[in-house]
Amino acid sequence: MTDSIYALSSAPGRAGLAVVRLSGPGAGPALLALAGRLPPPRLASRALLQDQMTGPIDDALVLWFPGPASFTGEDVAEFHIHGGKAVLAALFAALARLPGLRLAEPGEFSRRAFQHGKLDLTAAEGLADLIDAETEAQRRQGLRQMQGELGRLYEGWRARLLRALAHVEADIDFPEEDLPAGIAAAVAPGIAQLQGEITAHLADNRRGERLRDGVAVVILGPPNAGKSSLLNALARREAAIVSDIAGTTRDIIDVQLDLGGYPVVLADTAGLRDTVDRIEGEGVRRALARAESADLKLLLLDAAALENLPAEITALIDNNCLLIANKIDQTPLPPDARLAGRQLLPLSVSSGQGLDALLMALETAVAARYGQAGDASLTRARHREALQHCAAALERFLSGAAPDAELAAEDLRLAARALGRITGRVDVEDVLDVVFRDFCIGK
Repeated sequence: MTDSIYALSSAPGRAGLAVVRLSGPGAGPALLALAGRLPPPRLASRALLQDQMTGPIDDALVLWFPGPASFTGEDVAEFHIHGGKAVLAALFAALARLPGLRLAEPGEFSRRAFQHGKLDLTAAEGLADLIDAETEAQRRQGLRQMQGELGRLYEGWRARLLRALAHVEADIDFPEEDLPAGIAAAVAPGIAQLQGEITAHLADNRRGERLRDGVAVVILGPPNAGKSSLLNALARREAAIVSDIAGTTRDIIDVQLDLGGYPVVLADTAGLRDTVDRIEGEGVRRALARAESADLKLLLLDAAALENLPAEITALIDNNCLLIANKIDQTPLPPDARLAGRQLLPLSVSSGQGLDALLMALETAVAARYGQAGDASLTRARHREALQHCAAALERFLSGAAPDAELAAEDLRLAARALGRITGRVDVEDVLDVVFRDFCIGK
């Protein structure tokens, strides 16, 4: 990292202001060359930026962050210029002519912050999630992770493992010393407690991953129950074709919603019925497959057809299902009506009656399953895989399957290494590209 990098750190396109960031040993000389001076550290100063070849560039604000007290841990300079394309092009041309500077790769600023100990990998991932956040729940989760909640949890577990490993290795390495008997057995209760905490952390219904990617909600029901109309009402746009002709919806239609701050992917599906039409039959198959993988199901029924429902409809009713009786403007629903022992939510999509209550029930169901409480949730498949490896190694240690103390100690060492790979403490070169490749250029 002897070279210096620069990039646009604000959004591209015409804007009132644009921010260009530099990092590396050339940041100070570049600031001197263009602004004529180094401003006081961490204080915004006005400066007329000058290109020695072409003349004035812009009347700007400049900031100077001498390392290591900067985002990357290196010397960092920022130019806050007017956001016109020509202004940005002129500044980039001037920077390109200075020695030792080059355009940054995607995520390179954050990667340097990691390599200088300013961020661990979980915090860097949290920063990426915060940049990409589109809902309030995603923002909260990204901020918690960027601030280190997940990293502190995993590093705390790793520290406990390393203490236990030190005791076991001392028993192996210094047999002639007068150490207490049964050291390995003495650390077992602590290891068992740790394994229980990790197992409980893994059994989180993939809450953090759902908040990153969106909670999958599927609308199911027989033909002409009003599924496409409900999708349009919840999306507040004409996302699906609505027709009184049964079987209009053949394929799955997805829309993304912000539901009370939670990201939701809502799917409209083909009406469930027996059919000889091969295309419609494929739509029914896809609907049932989506129901299998969905986090929540909205089972929409015609209020006039609640008796003698087909078996394929009643088979969908479970704890992840909200039952909705539509068209109550035509067939009123008795108070506290129930189906299969579960409450029916009354609705008239055409008039809007009951829609607010349905939205509240859906939001409550999503929040109950995926709301953030307690410790931060793991948010990526690589976290889950490493924790599974850690838990398996701890299980081997506790089972006493290792034929000697050296192999038992190796199980603890493997468990600690798995935790260290999540935060980037050990052996992570092969995962760095995966972590940083999806960052924007200026971050």
